Amino acid sequence: MVARYNLKILTDFASAHTLRDYPGACARLHGHNWKVEAEVVATRLDKVGMGVDFKVIKQAARDIAGRLDHRYLNELEPFTEINPTAENIAAWFYKELSAQLNSEHIRVHAVTLWETERACVRYAEDES
Repeated sequence: MVARYNLKILTDFASAHTLRDYPGACARLHGHNWKVEAEVVATRLDKVGMGVDFKVIKQAARDIAGRLDHRYLNELEPFTEINPTAENIAAWFYKELSAQLNSEHIRVHAVTLWETERACVRYAEDES
């Protein structure tokens, strides 16, 4: 049996966007105070007894969130081409975080992006 340690951190950022081709008010410029939950799975512990230090996950997530903070998302790649929907932002964040953190024993498992206190999307990829 393989051990699995699930670690989760929270970070946030504020940004504005417009949804192209959206049939409603979100087609107009508006902003959100986004909250990001990043879930990481470790399959072994280091000599200190940690799968990965929370500060490592936090720093990586904060760095990525900082690229979006107080920005108009439609002006940033890849959102110049794809709509900056919560779904697309969550997938982008997952891929960026995975590029920084994934290793033989550490994997980004999911990113949950909260658009409001009552609405979020969770992005994950199959492990197959």
